Amino acid sequence: MTNLRASSHFPVGAPADSAHRFHAGNGSELPEVPPLPVMRVDNLNVYYNDFHAVYDVNLAFGRHEITAMIGPSGCGKSTVLRCLNRMNDLVPGARVEGEVTYHDQDIYAAKVDPIAVRQHIGMVFQKPNPFPKSIYDNIAYGPRVTGMKVESMDDLVEESLRSAALWDEVKDKLKQSAFGLSGGQQQRLCIARTIATKPDVILMDEPCSSLDPIATSKIEDLMQQLRSDYTIIIVTHNMQQAARVSDRTAFFTARPDETTGNRTGLLVEFDRTTVIFENPTDPRTNDYITGRFG
Repeated sequence: MTNLRASSHFPVGAPADSAHRFHAGNGSELPEVPPLPVMRVDNLNVYYNDFHAVYDVNLAFGRHEITAMIGPSGCGKSTVLRCLNRMNDLVPGARVEGEVTYHDQDIYAAKVDPIAVRQHIGMVFQKPNPFPKSIYDNIAYGPRVTGMKVESMDDLVEESLRSAALWDEVKDKLKQSAFGLSGGQQQRLCIARTIATKPDVILMDEPCSSLDPIATSKIEDLMQQLRSDYTIIIVTHNMQQAARVSDRTAFFTARPDETTGNRTGLLVEFDRTTVIFENPTDPRTNDYITGRFG
């Protein structure tokens, strides 16, 4: 068993079979069960003090796949996403029960450092959040603070910006403030900043919600390019986006407490995206995607 402390590295797992690594989006040719799952969530329950926020979620995230989590507001999908790299550790009163594994190792085990987890499971937030630094220093920040061994920081910055489809737009202004970029460029910069630390998994929490349609299209195209190197898990309120970019989709809903009115999120259905949008098993899924509620 690999020691998952801050000074250690998570195992990267066996390489995915090429038939599973490159495929059309929306899951049209995927096997029913995710092959070689990078991460698993088993019997996940999340509490904020006494409030039961998420109930008994079970998911598996396939290697080099894009998984979308959809559902109405307050259904727990962002809470589940934050559990995947222990971001909920930063929320006072948050408590996670069940098991979240990365390459079959429990990321909530006592000796696992959450900083080490986040080096391998990066996150892109809903609102672009570049640091008050230059474009170059935004990308270099993660490798520098984590002590990552880099032969050439210049090469790493260029590689990361190229991977985020941003290099050609910023290569002549790397020393300028990141705040001078457009909203869509800032979001791609944040993706490049995440890529710079060489993660295995990229989490995206509604990455296009504050962007215009053109910028959204660029981010969606970027997701498709990145899937050959990363496992991507997104939360989105945009069902059309989930249908366009994802291989598998998890639909969540919220169950109100009759006494308190508090809403507990729960997973209703998880399947290939084509099944969720064309032939869902649960009528609640069908009602949501056809606009009957939510």
